Order: sequence, then structure tokens, then C-alpha cells
Amino acid sequence: MSFTLDTVVPWGRSYEEYVSMFSLDGRDLRSSIIGCADGPSGFNAELTGRGGKIISVDPVYRFTKEEISKRIGETYEEILAQTLKNKHEFVWTGIRSVDELGRTRMSAMRAFLSDFENGLREGRYLAESLPSLSFADGQYALALCSHFLFLYSDQLSLAFHIAAISEMCRVAREVRIFPLLKLGAEPSPYVEPVVRTVTDKGFRAEIIRVDYEFQRGGNMMLRIRRPDVVKWQDR
Repeated sequence: MSFTLDTVVPWGRSYEEYVSMFSLDGRDLRSSIIGCADGPSGFNAELTGRGGKIISVDPVYRFTKEEISKRIGETYEEILAQTLKNKHEFVWTGIRSVDELGRTRMSAMRAFLSDFENGLREGRYLAESLPSLSFADGQYALALCSHFLFLYSDQLSLAFHIAAISEMCRVAREVRIFPLLKLGAEPSPYVEPVVRTVTDKGFRAEIIRVDYEFQRGGNMMLRIRRPDVVKWQDR
């Protein structure tokens, strides 16, 4: 039996994980960033503390801090139990045990919860959801999506993926999505048709190996750039 979930659940990643998952360099971190389906990740809190410019969008932000914390508590043990049953699907190097995984994820989610109310007031956490965002065309330099698109391929259709990624390409000049596996550590069947679709629309799509792997085989991200961005960056 593979790792499965019926619905999208809150499960936060850290600033360091975001940097590794998306191969973010100094220029990336100084650019304007939108995090799509960020959930309770600690990336917004820490990047803001470092002087970065970031907006995170997720429908979970319509709930209060207490309600989100309660939902984290309700799903935390289920996720760890599924991970323990399916340990073979993961690489236990950077994170060495299920207990350490729990501590790492909870630390990132606590960083989010501590920052959430202040971030709401500052407009850094917005209760919006793919595939429809309220931002202007090309408003952001970089759009990131961690552990949502492709990961939930059994729950979200190909049409949803194409609409969501098209919207990310509309609001940002570059899009990065990680991982390219679905739950169960199997390749998502949607990667190839998504790449074909965005390429047909004139974008440049690349699958890039990154210096991060927790799901076994999950060390690739999809990078999509507008033609004008490709020409500028490759000069």
C-alpha cells in the first residue's frame, strides 16, 4: 500500500527546504515572489524576516490561527503514521527518522503560525486559490508551488493542473513547481501533457534536478519561463 491522502492537508516546509527544492539563489530571493498553495509553510515568515518580498496564497488563510492550528493537530498523526508505514518511499538522509520529520515539519508550521496574524495584516497571506488569482499579468518575478500540483494528481484533474499552471504563468515571469511525483512516490502522469501545453503556448519548460530529495525519486522541479524572460536571462 502506498502513501495516500483523500484531501489536501496542511503540512509545512521550512525556508531551507524551499531554497533547496526550488534551487533558489540570491537573485531569486531578492525578487518578488508569489507562493501558490503555500499552506502553513515557514518560508514566507523567514524570507520576510530576511528582507524578502513575498505573498503567499492559499484557501486555508480564510481560517483563524486557532482553526488552522487545530487542523494541523488533527492531521499530524495521520501523516506521520502513513509515513511510518511507507518508509521505503522516502530517503532518510537529511531527515533521518519519522520522529525527526515530525519535529522538522512542526517547527516550520509553528514559524508560520507565529507569523500568520501579522502577515494577514500586512497582506502577505491571502485567502486565494488556484486556478484563479487576483493579480495583474506579470506582477511577480517568480511563482513557486510546493507539494500541491502534481503531488495530488489522483485528487486534482489534468484540466485543473493546466488551468492552475496557466494562471501562475500569467501572474509571474517564471514558474517553478516541486515535486513532479504524486503521493506514493510515483511519477505524475500530468507532467508530460502540462509541458506540452505550455510549450505550445510559447513558454520554455525545463525539468531540472535539484539538491533535495525526500520522496524517493523526488528530486526534480518543473521550471517554466516566458520567452522574453528566457532571452533576457540567457544573454
